Amino acid sequence: MTTKTNTHGIHHVTAIAGPAQRNLDFYTRVLGLRLVKKTVNFDDPGTYHFYFGDEAGSPGTILTFFPWEHVAPGRLGVGETQETVFRVPEGAVGYWTHRFVEKGVAHDAPARRFGESIVSFRDPDGMRLAIVGVPGIENEPAWTGGDVPAEFAIRGFHSVNLLLKDAAPTGAILTDVLGFTEIGREESLVRFKAGDTAIGGIVDIHVAGSFLPGRMGGGSVHHIAFRAADDAEELAMVKKLAENHGLHTTEQKDRNYFRSVYFREPGHVLFEIATDVPGFAIDEPLASLGQSLKLPPVYESRRSDIEKVLPEVA
Repeated sequence: MTTKTNTHGIHHVTAIAGPAQRNLDFYTRVLGLRLVKKTVNFDDPGTYHFYFGDEAGSPGTILTFFPWEHVAPGRLGVGETQETVFRVPEGAVGYWTHRFVEKGVAHDAPARRFGESIVSFRDPDGMRLAIVGVPGIENEPAWTGGDVPAEFAIRGFHSVNLLLKDAAPTGAILTDVLGFTEIGREESLVRFKAGDTAIGGIVDIHVAGSFLPGRMGGGSVHHIAFRAADDAEELAMVKKLAENHGLHTTEQKDRNYFRSVYFREPGHVLFEIATDVPGFAIDEPLASLGQSLKLPPVYESRRSDIEKVLPEVA
């Protein structure tokens, strides 16, 4: 039986992108992630919603995008996610640095953060990303259907980095509600860890004080989703948010592959709590995930109209 600490951590990260084909090419061909679901924005069905992750789209590996063809670029600022960080084997950092040069990916020189090697880079929309070399993960399963050899492949999320005015109010939500514990500080960063969760188990808060607020647009993270094992655990988190912190969530929304509630945490980042169940294989076999356009039942009768307005992708 899975212990409760293993259900905590990051479930997925959702961001805003520009042209759909460019987004698809970068994450599948350059980063070697699997497209595990091609669906639509449930609130705007004329727009794709892409889900990238490991072979099965496991919680802690899923980066999702709403691609809009002519989106204006976002501006990084206080109250949003500064960086989304992937795990790679420690020995793969050199491979990725070389790959970024080879593929023309904007990136920084390797650095150290909390004792680990990190290389920050940007996607074509300017979204801030990084890879961190983690020792001892070489034998973890990796998606090998892309162009990146298994020994160098991404193994889910390492962390997210939030740019906030102050760490304490958000830290109280992370520790009391979402299953994290503060484990360290380094310069202006405060690190929180979700028990023994290896994949997607870290949140760093970059304390920026009074800085310009962020502006949503291309390259911005729209929200971060945190894991709940099931509806009961999600409901318990919702109750604790209200009773201990005076924060109220939306009603539960069925996203087909998980069930979600949303709320603004004290630093103004949009947080989601998403259930691990039922997962991405509920409407297509594991072997063919992401190959066909999947629509929620409410939109199925409009499929032909929706397909006409979505840009063609290959």
